[in-house]
Amino acid sequence: MPNPTTTTEREAPTQMDYLAEISQHARGYLVDIGAIKYVNFLITQFLALILASVFRSYLHPSKVTASTRHAIGLVIGLFFGYFCFGQQAIHIAGLPAVCYVVIRTQNPQIVQRLVMVVALAYLSCIHLHRQYYDYGSYSLDITGPLMIITQKVTSLAFSIHDGFTRDIKDLTASQQQHAIQKLPSALEFFSYTLHFQGLMAGPLIFYKDYIDFIEGYHILKQTAATNQAKYEIEKKIVHEPSPVKAVVRKVIASLVCALIFVKFATIYPIKAMKDDGFIGESGFMYSFWYMMMATTAVRFKYYFAWLMADAICNCSGFGFNGYERDGVTPRWDMVSNIDVWAFEFGTNFRNCINAWNTGTNRWLRMVVFERVPKRFGTVLTFSLSALWHGFYPGYYITFATGAFIVMAGRVARRLFRDRFQRTPFSRASYDVLTCLVTRVFMGYTTFPFVLLEFKASLRMYLNVFMCLHLVAAITVFILTKFVPRDGERARKGVRSSNEATADVAAVSPPEGCSTADKNGMTTNGNALTTAAATAAAATPLVNGKDHPKREPIAAAATTTVTSKTDRESDNLSNLIKEKIEQETRNIKEQIDKTVTGFVELKDDLMRMNENNEIFISAESLRKRQTAATKAAEAHHNGSSDHHNNHLPSRHLPGAVDGFLKKEIDALNALSTQVNVLPAVLSNGHAK
Repeated sequence: MPNPTTTTEREAPTQMDYLAEISQHARGYLVDIGAIKYVNFLITQFLALILASVFRSYLHPSKVTASTRHAIGLVIGLFFGYFCFGQQAIHIAGLPAVCYVVIRTQNPQIVQRLVMVVALAYLSCIHLHRQYYDYGSYSLDITGPLMIITQKVTSLAFSIHDGFTRDIKDLTASQQQHAIQKLPSALEFFSYTLHFQGLMAGPLIFYKDYIDFIEGYHILKQTAATNQAKYEIEKKIVHEPSPVKAVVRKVIASLVCALIFVKFATIYPIKAMKDDGFIGESGFMYSFWYMMMATTAVRFKYYFAWLMADAICNCSGFGFNGYERDGVTPRWDMVSNIDVWAFEFGTNFRNCINAWNTGTNRWLRMVVFERVPKRFGTVLTFSLSALWHGFYPGYYITFATGAFIVMAGRVARRLFRDRFQRTPFSRASYDVLTCLVTRVFMGYTTFPFVLLEFKASLRMYLNVFMCLHLVAAITVFILTKFVPRDGERARKGVRSSNEATADVAAVSPPEGCSTADKNGMTTNGNALTTAAATAAAATPLVNGKDHPKREPIAAAATTTVTSKTDRESDNLSNLIKEKIEQETRNIKEQIDKTVTGFVELKDDLMRMNENNEIFISAESLRKRQTAATKAAEAHHNGSSDHHNNHLPSRHLPGAVDGFLKKEIDALNALSTQVNVLPAVLSNGHAK
């Protein structure tokens, strides 16, 4: 008979192996599903690029109605959502449907808060579901589109609140631009939230801008913002710029970013930092290097998605943002979500943050930062951003570390930047140095964001001894006490020179000064330079040499003179600038008055003849000339012949007719230019 103990020992490993095999197959299946989703995402984006061109050409506002454009954009968006996510696409329609019910049924006074709570609650449930069933996964999932939809419905709710319940004078410029005073219909709402151009990867488009695009007013609206185009709009000539160059440039850039991501993501996979072997074998420097390269590779994945989404919007005709300063080159950056160069070569965290995911930055500013007290603005903005991203611990580690490093960066900038601004070489060196330091700190701060897990992130930080956390803490709490700013040292020098010169001037005032002058030199700030010079001159000589105290006093006086000269120079430049602007306004007003006077004179000279022809009456001018001559003779009666020789002659009718003919021709020529001159002035050429 077989030994029971032996049978149990044999069966246990078999069951464990079976479970391990099932787990391995499940992981492989999830990997395959994730790969398929990425392929589907690529297919939808390239298909959207093609359909966007068709949308712009064959569904132009001049050819079809706005309802048709709404319906087709919505249908294509729903198809893309189902093609990528299958049955999960029900959430793409479910979240905006619930929010639309709230918008249509609730009071505009509180609708923005209710929509914010409902949308974030729905999104949070999906985030938690993802973390429970697929923790730490990097595959494409439904939360991406839902995050974009959350931004859209909440921004729309705040725009409705601003338009219905607040006075225009109480709104900021951005809030005035996006305020809505008409509730959207169901077709308009779902087309806005689910249109195919921005469903998969954004960018955020505000409702009013989207409606202008669908109805065909976006080109006219952006063109009207430039002074050079106002004359053309008045003439009903508005040229729609072509987005082809912008689209080609962005598509090429997105493909390059995709190649970089595929190349470096395989060399520096982010998951490797979770392995125990990596932590044990990696040294201090290699850990830093791996952080930077792994997070850089992941960033290029976002660059690809955002640049392609921007190109899709531009290809459909959306994203026109006026013209460059030359008035000819169109700008297609209205909905751009990333500035790659500004982020990768930023010299501080603030510039990098402003260049990254700009659509989300605009959303956070609109719904939080501009609406809460300033002392709570930063904290509440970071809190909403963290909640919007999800509940992975890595997000919160990144936000907390980033906030601390941003604060340390501001302190370091105040302490050291002025020391590097004395020469062009030192300024360039400072920019290069800060760019490199920002790259290191960026990789150190953001790797938990893509690593997601708390334990793995903490182990990686401990592997490098939390060194940059310590650097930030030393900068904030220690360097501020021992490293004074250049401005503080200058102010201290000014205060010490004030005290020294006041003492010396009180003991040894310059000869020939009255008592009032002596008192003024020690108390009046305007006499500081004179007091310093007097103190230096009054210092006695010791053995034919200057007194030892003379050198610091003279240095302080020089610093004071320099600072005063700088202030006077700044005041003079500001005064000159204001004077030039005032004179420019006066000249423009004078020209406007002159043009108006010529127009009124021309209208006064225009008369209707017997054949109803419009002409300038020479007879009328001749009568006015004769009356003016008589009045002048009466006024100058009894004056000298020399003075009378300057009176208009009544004995030269031919000369008068010739004179009148020339004046009439001149007035007619001038009147033809009256409508041109205001356009020239409006274009700024007069300046």
